[in-house]
Amino acid sequence: MPLFKTITVDERTKVFIWKVEESFEWLSQGVELTDHCQKRVDGMKSEIHRRGFMSIRHLMAEAGYTDHDLYYDDHGKPHLKDDKYISITHSFNFTAIIISDRDVGIDIEKQRNKILTIANKFTPLDEYHTLANEDALIRKLTIVWGAKESVYKMLAQPGVGFLQHINVTDFDFDDAETTTHVRFNGIDDWFDVNFLEFENFTCVYALPSNSKPKA
Repeated sequence: MPLFKTITVDERTKVFIWKVEESFEWLSQGVELTDHCQKRVDGMKSEIHRRGFMSIRHLMAEAGYTDHDLYYDDHGKPHLKDDKYISITHSFNFTAIIISDRDVGIDIEKQRNKILTIANKFTPLDEYHTLANEDALIRKLTIVWGAKESVYKMLAQPGVGFLQHINVTDFDFDDAETTTHVRFNGIDDWFDVNFLEFENFTCVYALPSNSKPKA
């Protein structure tokens, strides 16, 4: 069973990552979906999306939940019925969830050249002129995107712009963490961000910051 990694962030927060290698049929065994989620998976045309969707239910089982413990609000944000917070992500053959008693967000992205063509839509590119090569630029931009996506999932606020409203503090790869600041529509908050890289993928997760970073 490819539970790829479990990360205990702290006593309140845990991350579960799955590497999707099984068939849809195998992943469906023993999983009872709500009517809402059954309709969602039935409507998916992509086999990897269907398998990813079902693998997330196995991750939830690892955390002690079933699909019936999950519901979605009007913005499409997932919630757990016991008032714990959950965030869900899927990229190609990796899926992940993060569960906490604080609001959280998580994102997995494959490291691809494609990010170079959209980078100026979510971050000022002139901030990255010191990077050694294109591979390093792709890695860094993927982390920045993941940080912004994770925070965006937490906020679930229509109109939040990645470029205009979410700023990621600069970081070194070895740091494995950074901070993110959001200023939008009365929000003026900092978030703590952690990241890890594996098999040409990047996983980033965010939580509310306990304190503002040093200047």
